[in-house]
Amino acid sequence: MLAFFIHRAHTEVGPAIWRSIQTYLHAIPPDSLNWYTSADGDMVPLDAEGWEHNRHVVTERVGGGSRSVELRESPSETGGYQVEYYGRLLNSLFHDAPVTTLAFTFPTEYLVEHGVARLRSLVLELARELPFNFGYASFALVSTQGSWAAADWDLTEALLARYPGLDAPHALRFSSILGTRTLGPYWLTFLGQPLLGQLGGIDALRNALPFPEVSVLPMDGDRVLVTLDAWPDPIDMQTKSVPPQYRALARLMEPFLFQYEGEDLPLFKTDTNRWLRRFL
Repeated sequence: MLAFFIHRAHTEVGPAIWRSIQTYLHAIPPDSLNWYTSADGDMVPLDAEGWEHNRHVVTERVGGGSRSVELRESPSETGGYQVEYYGRLLNSLFHDAPVTTLAFTFPTEYLVEHGVARLRSLVLELARELPFNFGYASFALVSTQGSWAAADWDLTEALLARYPGLDAPHALRFSSILGTRTLGPYWLTFLGQPLLGQLGGIDALRNALPFPEVSVLPMDGDRVLVTLDAWPDPIDMQTKSVPPQYRALARLMEPFLFQYEGEDLPLFKTDTNRWLRRFL
């Protein structure tokens, strides 16, 4: 799973978003994206007309409101190849803390076939033009939007408790509430402004992460990629403890970590808060 949270209005970043989607399309096997969510909210086959519709949704600069593009390998199966884009206006009255969001998924087989160096290089290319505030790449339990309600929650919670290096992403939800905050440390953690400055900049990152496994790569546009290990690690708690570099980055991020606020929160919000603090 790869996700970018961009604290810009969709009217500013649409062309860069579309170029990133095209880069993803050229990197994955042909005909891996076959369905999309139409303007009516139905899943329909992705043909030439569908591509033009989605290009227009992403790149159109005029008009108010949000933008939404969902491209999938299958209309009924989760995982595999998938694109989610939720364009937001920062002054939207319909979202608590909106942030334009772009997310991609790859099946585990892509990593096995192409190797970690190729995947990391592709992730950097997908990020190249995006003025992200926060982003990450991680192993994940991927759900097609809306299908989490049908999950076996006992099994899901058991997996997440055993493997804190997994993610349970929900790009749509966080596009409405994340703002300039972080979701914590991941194998690949992307940081841009204003979050990077709030963390103390690249020198503060390097001082907080004096571990041989960690690399801190400056990127154009006052952005940085933090790589916490040579390989993405689900972190099996039955065989090891949380690596210290994850805890160190989590502590640095803690003041800016997203948390639901308020009293008498519903269970899913308290569970989310606890999950996001799993490395602290």
